[in-house]
Amino acid sequence: METAISQNTNRPLPVNEQIHAREVRVISNDGEVLGVMSTQEALRSAREKGFDLVMVTAASSPPVCKMLDYGRHRYEQDKRMKDARKRTHAMALKEITLSYKIGEHDYQVRLKRLRSFLEHGDKVKMTVRLRGREAQHASLAIELLKRFARDADELGAFEREPKLEGYRIIMILTPKKEAPKKEKTKKDESQDED
Repeated sequence: METAISQNTNRPLPVNEQIHAREVRVISNDGEVLGVMSTQEALRSAREKGFDLVMVTAASSPPVCKMLDYGRHRYEQDKRMKDARKRTHAMALKEITLSYKIGEHDYQVRLKRLRSFLEHGDKVKMTVRLRGREAQHASLAIELLKRFARDADELGAFEREPKLEGYRIIMILTPKKEAPKKEKTKKDESQDED
């Protein structure tokens, strides 16, 4: 015997013979209140119309039952939940690590990757490593990160401005809400794994 699942609590609700109340308030498939009747009478009426009797609210007195096609109801409910899961996007934190002494081509490659991450709706943490005497030129590294932020300005905004932490300078960009999200392609997914 199948049971209905409550949308609010994910607990099973009684269906047909599983309803043990003496009397129930019945609502038709169209939403019309049919009134209070005995459970057996409500079940007989539902079956004559080709529906199942599902208890929607057990807390009221008498409990409220609705006539509906349980299989179709469950199918639509599962479909809604699946669509909701599909639409949710867990924002990932992607990291791009570089040195402040990069050439123009390397800059363009990293900028392209930064833009693709932001288009997909992911946060991007950019880190510049400073080794040895490079720490004396932290201002050049900060300028480099600000240049990245300017070049990707239409897609992302600062969550955290460039800041020196030990021998690293870290900046975090977050995608702007109005930026169009691009669907991932197989090529993009393979880049993410690198």
